[in-house]
Amino acid sequence: MFKLLKFSLALCLGLAISFAWENLIPPSPAIANFTPLCNSSLRSLRLCGSISSNSNSPQLLQQGKNLYEAEQFAEAIKVWRQAERNFAAEKDTLNQSLTLSFLSLAYQKLGDRQSAQSTIDQSLKLLQTIPDSTQGKYQILAIALNTQGRLQQSLGQTEVAFSTLQRATEAYEKAGDEEGRIGSLINQAQTLKSLGFYRRASQILTELEQNIQQQSNPQLKFKGLLNLSAILRSNGELEKAQTLGKQSLEIAEKLSSPTSQVTSLINLGNTELALAKRTESVATDTTASQEIQQRKAAALAYYQKAVDLGSSGNLKLQAQVNQMRLLIETQQWKEAENLWPEIQTELTQTPPSRIKVFARINLANSLLKSGNSNLEFAQPQSLAKLLANAVQEAKSLADKRAESYSLGTLGELYEKTGQFQDAEQLTQQALQQANLISAADIGYLWEWQLGRLYKSQKNWENAIAFYTAAVNTLKSLRTDLVSINLEVQFSFRDSVEPVYRQLVDLLLLPQAEVTQPKLIQARQVIESLQLAELDNFFREACLDAKPEQIEKLDVKAAVIYPVILPDRLEIIVSLPQQPLKDYKIAISQNQVESTIYQLEQALAIRHSNQEERLQLSQKMYDWLIRPLQADLQASGVQTLVFISDGSLRNIPMAALHNGEKYLLEEYNIALTPGLQLLRSQPLNRERLRALTGGLSEEREGFSALPGVKLELQQINAEVPGITLLNQDFTSTSLEQQVATLPFPVVHLATHGQFSSNFQQTFILAWDGPINVKQLDDLLRNRNPNLPSEIELLVLSACETATGDSRAALGLAGVAVRAGARSTLATLWKVSDDSTAALMTEFYRELAIPGITKAEALRRAQITLLNNRLYRNPYFWAPYVLVGNWL
Repeated sequence: MFKLLKFSLALCLGLAISFAWENLIPPSPAIANFTPLCNSSLRSLRLCGSISSNSNSPQLLQQGKNLYEAEQFAEAIKVWRQAERNFAAEKDTLNQSLTLSFLSLAYQKLGDRQSAQSTIDQSLKLLQTIPDSTQGKYQILAIALNTQGRLQQSLGQTEVAFSTLQRATEAYEKAGDEEGRIGSLINQAQTLKSLGFYRRASQILTELEQNIQQQSNPQLKFKGLLNLSAILRSNGELEKAQTLGKQSLEIAEKLSSPTSQVTSLINLGNTELALAKRTESVATDTTASQEIQQRKAAALAYYQKAVDLGSSGNLKLQAQVNQMRLLIETQQWKEAENLWPEIQTELTQTPPSRIKVFARINLANSLLKSGNSNLEFAQPQSLAKLLANAVQEAKSLADKRAESYSLGTLGELYEKTGQFQDAEQLTQQALQQANLISAADIGYLWEWQLGRLYKSQKNWENAIAFYTAAVNTLKSLRTDLVSINLEVQFSFRDSVEPVYRQLVDLLLLPQAEVTQPKLIQARQVIESLQLAELDNFFREACLDAKPEQIEKLDVKAAVIYPVILPDRLEIIVSLPQQPLKDYKIAISQNQVESTIYQLEQALAIRHSNQEERLQLSQKMYDWLIRPLQADLQASGVQTLVFISDGSLRNIPMAALHNGEKYLLEEYNIALTPGLQLLRSQPLNRERLRALTGGLSEEREGFSALPGVKLELQQINAEVPGITLLNQDFTSTSLEQQVATLPFPVVHLATHGQFSSNFQQTFILAWDGPINVKQLDDLLRNRNPNLPSEIELLVLSACETATGDSRAALGLAGVAVRAGARSTLATLWKVSDDSTAALMTEFYRELAIPGITKAEALRRAQITLLNNRLYRNPYFWAPYVLVGNWL
C-alpha cells in the first residue's frame, strides 16, 4: 500500500526565504556566510513510499522540517535519524533516501562535512537500487544530486559540482518539477560564476528570468523572482536585483500573503542598503552623500514595513535587527532606544535557533561600533550578557559555527574594554570551534583578532605570527571569499583589507629593525592585497597568480611599492641586483589622500591653475620619488614600475614634478597590479598587425568622437590591419575578428569608463556597452591555433568614473582580465587631435627594434610635451601602460 507524503518548504535555503538567517545583515567585521546554493530539496514535494498504516514516519519528517525551518539543526537531525531508521525497517527505500538527503543538508548547516558526505552517499546508493519507473524516483534523485552538488561546492570541488547540478536539472525535468528545475539552474549559474564562466552564467540567469516572468503560477513566480533577486544581489548586479525584488513584492501583495510580503520587504531593504554601501565605499562628493542618505532611508522604510506586517517570530526579528543596525549606523539614537524593548520581547518569545543566536551577535556588533556610551543597552555589561546568552544558545543547538561567532564576538568586546587575557582566551576558544568544522572563513577572523590582541600588548612576534596566519587563511579562501553574501562584500574594506595593511604595518614598524625577511614578506603581502582587491572587484577568483622575479624580466627596471598606512607612507623598492629597500615618510593617510584627490582634479581639468597643479605634483614627487632618488640614479634604471596602492592608482606618475622637470622626462613608467599577475614575455614585433575599432558617431547617449576616424586611419598607416568603425564595430564583429585572425594589437577608440564597480567598467560598441567581464570573454574566445596572443590592448578614449575614489581599480581589472599582455588606456578623456597625434607617434616608435612599450609611450608623450599646443599635462599625462612594459 502506498501513501503520498507532502512537504512545503521554501525553494532556496539561505537566500531570501523566511527561515534563512542570512536575511540578517551579517555580523561585521565578519564574513558570516558564503553565498549558498539554492536547495530545492526541502519544499513542495510529492513522492511515493510504502508506509504502514501505523507508521509515524510522515509525522517525524514534518517535525524535522519544522525544526530545520527554525534552524534547530541538531534537533532536526535527531528526528530525521529516527525517521530514516523507520523507513529502513519498513523497507521504504525511496523515502529513506529522501530522509538521508535531508540529513546531509542539516549536517552541512552544522559544518559536519564528513557526516554530510556519508549520508548523501548512502542516499544515492539506495537510489541505484530503485527502478527508474518507480513513482517519485526522479524527483528524489534530483533532490539528492542537488544536495550533493551543494556539498561539493562547499568543499571547493566546483567543476564536479557543476556536473552534478546538471544531472540534478535533468532529473527535475524528467520529474516534471518546474520549481526544482528553477532552483537547480540558479545553482548552475552560481557554480559557473565560481569557475569564471561569466557569460554562460549570465546567459542562464537571463533565460531563467524570462522563464520565471512567463510563469502563470503566481506563487512559483514570486519565489523565482525573489530568489533570482537575491542571487543577483550577491553577484553585485544591484539595480537588476532591485527591479526583480520590487516585482516579487507586487506579486506577494496580490497573493495577500503577509509572510511573502515581509520576506520581499527584507530583501528590498538589504538591496537598498547594498546600493548605499557600494556608493559609500568610493564616494568623494556631496551628491553621493545625498544618494547614500536616501538609500539608507529607503532601506529603513522597507524594514519598518516588514516589522509592521510581521507577526511574532523569526522574520520579524530579522527585520528588527536589520533596522536596529541601520538606526545605529545613521545615529538615530531615539528611534534605536524605542526599538530595543520590542527586540527584547521577540528574543524572549522566539524559540532557540541559529537565527536567534545571530540576531544577538548582530545586535552586539552594531552596539559595539555605535560609540554611544549614553545608550544603556550598549554598555559593556549589557553586551556581555547578550553575547553570553548567544554562546549558551549555540551550545544547546550543537551549532559550532554559531558558537564560534558568539565566542569570538565576546572576545572582541573584551578586546575593546582592554581585558586582553579574557579576550585572548575567548578568541582561542572561538578559533578552536571554527577549526573543528573547518570553517576557515570565520577562523581567519579570530587569527586576526589574536594578532590585534598581541599587538595591543606589544608582543610583536606573536602578533606577526597570527596576522600571517590570517593572511594565509585568506589566501586559501580566495574562491570562497568572493562568493559571500553581498552585505559582506562591501565590508571588504573593513574585514579583509585591514588584515593585509595591518600586517605590513607590523612588519615595517618604525621602532623595530626592518630586516630583509620582513621586507620580502611585506612585499608578498602587498602583492596578495592587490590580488584580493581584484578578486573582490570581479566577485570571483579566476586570476592566475604566478610569482615573477624582476631581475628575470628587466635588469634596467625598478619596482616601487608605495603603501598608504594611517600614520605614514611606506615605500618598498626593488632595484636590480640589490636587496629590497624601505623608505618611510611621516605623513597621515588623510593628508596623502586629500593631496591625491586635489592633484587628480587639477590634472584632469584642462584650465586648472598651473601654479597650484605644479605645487601638488611637486608635493607628491617629494613623498614618492625624492627619498629614493639617489638610489634610483645610482642603480642606472631606465624604467619605474609602480605597484600602486589604493587611490594612488588614480594619478599618473608621469606627471610628478621635481621643480625642474616631470618624472616622465627621466624614466619610462609603467603600472602593474602585481608581479604575480604579470605576463612576462616581450612584444613580438615580427608580425605586428592591429585590429582597430571605434565609434566616431553619437551612440547610446554618448557624444560623437569625430577625431576617431582620423586616429584609426593614421594607426593603419603605421601598422597594417583591419578597422571596424561605427556600425561595423559591434561586440559580435569584434569577437569574430579576434577569434579568427592573428592580431597582436587590439586598438579601440571609443567611449569607456573605469570604475570600482565591474558593471560600470565598460567600453561602448555600436550595439551597446561591453562590461569588463564580457570583454574578457570576448577577447579570450580566440582560436588556440593562432600563432600569437593579444600582446597589446589600447583603449584611447576612456575615463575614470567621477566621484569614485577607487575608479582606477577598474583599469587594473581590464588589464588583468582582457587577455592581453599589456593595456594602454587613458585616465580621463582628452581632445581627439592630441590623442591621434600621440597614438600615431606611439605606433611609430613601437615599430623600432629594441624599443619597449614603456619607452615608446614615453617618447610619444614627450612629443606632445614639447608641442606648445599640448604642453599641459592634461593632454599627455592620462595615458598609462598597465602590465608588461617590455
